Amino acid sequence: MTGNRWWHVFFATTMAMLAVIDVFSWAPSAGQRIAAWATIALLSIVYVTIGRRALGGEARLRLPFALALIIGSGALVACSPNLAFVQAIAFPLLWVVIPSTRVAMVANVGLAVAVSAGFIVSVGTDSDNLAQTALIQSISLVGSLALGLWISRIADLSAERLHLLDELTATQAELAAANHDTGVVSERERLAREIHDTIAQSLTGIVMMSQRAQRELAHERLEPLADQLRLLEQSAREVLVETRSLVAASAPVDLGGGIAAALERLAERYRRESGIAITVIAEVSVDLDRDTEVVLLRCAQEALANVRKHSHATSATVRMVTELHTATLSVTDDGTGFDSTKAETGFGLPGMRDRLALVNGALALSSVPGGGTSLSVSLPIGVAA
Repeated sequence: MTGNRWWHVFFATTMAMLAVIDVFSWAPSAGQRIAAWATIALLSIVYVTIGRRALGGEARLRLPFALALIIGSGALVACSPNLAFVQAIAFPLLWVVIPSTRVAMVANVGLAVAVSAGFIVSVGTDSDNLAQTALIQSISLVGSLALGLWISRIADLSAERLHLLDELTATQAELAAANHDTGVVSERERLAREIHDTIAQSLTGIVMMSQRAQRELAHERLEPLADQLRLLEQSAREVLVETRSLVAASAPVDLGGGIAAALERLAERYRRESGIAITVIAEVSVDLDRDTEVVLLRCAQEALANVRKHSHATSATVRMVTELHTATLSVTDDGTGFDSTKAETGFGLPGMRDRLALVNGALALSSVPGGGTSLSVSLPIGVAA
């Protein structure tokens, strides 16, 4: 009922105004004045007992209330032509109470006829009065139909848009779930490749060296056995480093202190694990959002992992520079290099390219055998992004 409270206020105000009009306007007789008051009271009772419930959604009460409203409006005008003001509430209520547009139009015509009949009863059948009644009611009916049809069309469009919005919301939820599932599968595939390319291969080598060490022990060849044990220890340490790197790459990103501090912490970890002298140069003059910093840090992780695994370098430099609309990260090393014209293998560089493509970034790689390697990542920031 609270959703229809303004209709309740509108109806009560209209009834009060009709009572005031009846008191201060001309009436043919005292009996007609009393009849008008009685009709106003009866309409108020009908509204309280039936109309409120019909507005609240009780379908079985809609037509009875509409019929009572039409008859009551005609009766009021029959008591006094000044009470034709009742149409100000009657026409809108018919549109609101009756859900069918066609039935509402018929009810509007019925109301216009009832009020016209009331005019004839109150003012007579003189030709001038009939012409005036026909003109007034025709204008009232046309105005009510035009306004009602316009509002009904707006309501239909609103309902359609609400339905489309619900469908769009459901589709977005389904798409988000599908993207989540795709992301989970993609991450599993990435981890599987990483484990196969690093840990699994290293463990296979450890198994083979263990078997060889057992053979040396069986023949009591201690010197070769000591060499095999040293290799086992070295390989186990390398597997441990690879495992920690894989865990670190999948862990939540620590950006405490910003991208410059995160790069320094990353370089320090790789210094300890690989013994490579890594220098970090950060010239960050533009504030970066967290997503951009995460992308840059992940690219630096992958680049340094490649330096450690493949380059045989003794030193590397990580340089981070921000300009007005671009952030650039470069990683260079003095390692053995490789032929960058050959097809890329593994997951590292293709995965980095895919990550950058999501943020409109780009990757450039330069390397020649014996000449070291230079990797450069650039992505837009701010307005450019």
